[in-house]
Amino acid sequence: MVQPERWFKRILPQGLLGRSLLIIVTPLIVVQLVSTYIFYASHWDTVARRLSAGLAGDIGAVIESVRAFPAPEDRLRVFGIAANKMDLDMRFQTGGILPNTPPEPPRGLMEQALHDALNDRVQRPFMVDARSFEREVAVRVQLSDGLLEVFVPRKRLFSSTTYIFVLWMVGTSMLLLGIATVFMRNQVRSVRKLAVAADAFGKGRDIPHFKPEGATEVRQAAQAFNLMQDRIKRQMQQRTEMLAGVSHDLRTPLTRMKLQLAMLGEVDGRAELEEDVAEMEQMVEGYLAFVRGEGGEATTPTDLAALVDEVVSRYRREGRELDLHVEDSLVMPLKPQAMARVISNLIGNAHRYGGHVWVRVGKRAEAAEIIVDDDGPGIPVESREQVFKPFFRLERSRNLATGGVGLGLTIARDIVRGHGGDVLLEDSPLGGLRARVRLPL
Repeated sequence: MVQPERWFKRILPQGLLGRSLLIIVTPLIVVQLVSTYIFYASHWDTVARRLSAGLAGDIGAVIESVRAFPAPEDRLRVFGIAANKMDLDMRFQTGGILPNTPPEPPRGLMEQALHDALNDRVQRPFMVDARSFEREVAVRVQLSDGLLEVFVPRKRLFSSTTYIFVLWMVGTSMLLLGIATVFMRNQVRSVRKLAVAADAFGKGRDIPHFKPEGATEVRQAAQAFNLMQDRIKRQMQQRTEMLAGVSHDLRTPLTRMKLQLAMLGEVDGRAELEEDVAEMEQMVEGYLAFVRGEGGEATTPTDLAALVDEVVSRYRREGRELDLHVEDSLVMPLKPQAMARVISNLIGNAHRYGGHVWVRVGKRAEAAEIIVDDDGPGIPVESREQVFKPFFRLERSRNLATGGVGLGLTIARDIVRGHGGDVLLEDSPLGGLRARVRLPL
């Protein structure tokens, strides 16, 4: 069962433009409804009753005149005055009587007001026919010597201000809504541009000329974004320069240690020391690669399928067994060298632990996917997130040839997330591990 709060939130607009217009339109609709209610409850009701009372008074005056002057020629003279001065078409049927059928109940405010006025001013049996004629209303009044028929133009009972008022309200509301939509769209456009710029910068793309625009608050947010962008770039540059110095400082003593070991000759413990130095070199290189990343590479439109095919071809030239299936060409903004490093790392891990590797590239639900399957032992479910942590190794030995330094998957996920995607590890239908790379198109 859907809760009312969730249902209400579901039908509300999700975008800033829709919500802003809702904030503007809701009070406008409330005002229109209140105005319409007041108009129909007071103004229209008052006007309709006054018009009906005037018509009933005219009919009552004619009936009293006919009673005062019963001669046929006097009756014709009174009917002529009513036609010229009151716009009433009157006819008299001598000996006529009203139909002996129950009258239909009045429909609408106009008929109800006319019934009430005739009951008050005429005080004789009558029947109102407001449906047989398009432009007239027929009123039949029973007199002592016959039936009086009165044909009244509808304009005597109807005020055109009703339609004018409704059209004026609807027209002004639509005009105000259109103006509000134009202004709000301009305000929302600046927010969207800021969101696009922040998303692009988060994916490693350069935003060199982002101009603050829009309302004061949006401009302040855009200026804060520009300052943040500059600070992050400076910090990344300083980190890269620092790591370059650290790399040089660490490589120099390691090289000196390797030279001294070579000059020692055959002594006890030399092989173990050389292994330690080699391990230190790989760990330093892996650490530098992790913290440096691929931030300096520019994002360019790249065919992902061709990039994967290039990496797979490199492994095939080394004699590795790979099956590649590419559904279609996928051109998207990528850092090609960084993404090639991701693909190479995943394929290398699959070959290290499995005998055969299957690679697929395709489009799935507005995202590009790279799937790497192997038939190896896989990774336990409880360890699949831990392997993305720096320096975490499932293989606990110190042999770097079997487990590396534990930075490959960390770097791969960092690069893919820098592109706005993610790397997931799942069970492979081939019995091993499946690495799934998703990149938004």
